[in-house]
Amino acid sequence: MSIGFYVGNQLTKDGSTLLGGFGHEPSSHWIDIVPGQHHPEGATTQVGVTEEANIPGRLTDIPQASYTNKFISSSYSEFEGFPPPLTNGGLNEYGVGGRDIWSNSRPELVEMTSEPQQGPNYSDLARIAMERARTAREAVEIIGGLINTYGYSTYGGNSHLFADKQEGWVVIEYAGGQGLWAAERLGPDEVRVSYPGYIHNFPVDFENNDNYMGSDNIVSFAREQGWWNPETDHPDYLNLQDVYGEPFEGEGVSMQENHFVSVRVPPEREAEVMGLTPVSLEDMLALVRDPRWSNDRAGYGQVAHIRSHVPDRLQTLWLAVTGAVTTPYVPIPIETDPYAVPPEFVQHRYLTKYADSTYLNADYAPQEATRYAVREFKRLLYFTSEHPVQFLNYITGAMECFEQGEVVERAELEGKYFWLLQNHQNEEARTLISQNVHQRLLESLSLGMQLTDIVDSETRRLYGIRMPKGTSDPGETTPPWSQEMIEETDDELVTCYDPRLDIYPRPFGVFNHYAGC
Repeated sequence: MSIGFYVGNQLTKDGSTLLGGFGHEPSSHWIDIVPGQHHPEGATTQVGVTEEANIPGRLTDIPQASYTNKFISSSYSEFEGFPPPLTNGGLNEYGVGGRDIWSNSRPELVEMTSEPQQGPNYSDLARIAMERARTAREAVEIIGGLINTYGYSTYGGNSHLFADKQEGWVVIEYAGGQGLWAAERLGPDEVRVSYPGYIHNFPVDFENNDNYMGSDNIVSFAREQGWWNPETDHPDYLNLQDVYGEPFEGEGVSMQENHFVSVRVPPEREAEVMGLTPVSLEDMLALVRDPRWSNDRAGYGQVAHIRSHVPDRLQTLWLAVTGAVTTPYVPIPIETDPYAVPPEFVQHRYLTKYADSTYLNADYAPQEATRYAVREFKRLLYFTSEHPVQFLNYITGAMECFEQGEVVERAELEGKYFWLLQNHQNEEARTLISQNVHQRLLESLSLGMQLTDIVDSETRRLYGIRMPKGTSDPGETTPPWSQEMIEETDDELVTCYDPRLDIYPRPFGVFNHYAGC
């Protein structure tokens, strides 16, 4: 149940487009900088899902592009049984940002999905869009073309947000095996929050409107099913959320009843974002970090800072390797060398699908021997979630002090980069950026470990370590700490949200004084 935020360039402080969010996945996560690559004629790429998916399918091979773009991504290994590695998008070398967000289709469509299904899944669509798109509009055209040609493998409905310097687009991919998809343009003077992804009024004559795209059957299928009737409903448009989707599940749910569900009403979140305008980069960093949604389910945090006055090589993805509520962001420009990512921030066996099924491949032993950044920041999350009133403001302040330093150094760093380019020192310029990313990632890990040590020590001194109760089933002899550790309900969600800290949305840096800066 991912979240995405889009703010057009007329509503931001520096005239940039901002695209932020993250995915909700239970598995391991890591940073990938995928280089641009040329492919020979006849090359293919595998797409789809296997019989292990929640709606079983089969994998197929489709033609690969002759060139695939460089892009920065958060990769992960598990969602609904889909084959790893998976991605929700990121930022590519043309300054196109992508986010993947759930969008549940109406139950009849889910039931209509044939088995085995085939065609690209949500991750395939995000990856291929990053690999091939030069604009946000082109990303939608690529996704639509893939679905039209090869079909679509679903887990129950999905959406994507794309953005570039000029505009954004939201595209919804519906379940049902009918090839249904629709897209709406988001202008530079608009805000959109996908939580879930949605489109409301969609014109019947969308083919003649540059602000909309869709499958050929997006209108006719709704009429055939009796879900929209131009004689009794509005004749000029369909409300796609009403016709093909489900009601926002947060409607009518109070924060006291279930804070995690209650915030899933996109128009309410959009009103909050509009209240921040003009929105700064720092505002977006704080939004993605907001503990109302950033918790143990948040796989990472991303903010694409897409500026009109810099070359595409300096377009930057601010990335927290796991949930940003207890993980600092590090800015990663497209120019960064893939090998600049320290081994601590790439794939490890902790929470990785299939990793417990056999022994480690010796080729990965040095990589696995390093500390795993995700595991370290998860420790900080788990300690902080026990006593958020005691620790969260201090943790947030310390991380945002660190990030403010990264914001301040951007101008000087980019100035040095341009000077090197002007003096034909291209390799030195790339090295400058790459070394900065490498250093800041390691510094962020060091900060996280220091904060964990502090919260660990204070927790033991003030409260002790709470041990699990486990099950009390008759006849059970296994000690509680050796029983299954999986979550059963939203009530057992690991979160740092506490109503006593409820000042959200929160200005960036408001807690810095807790950390003494």
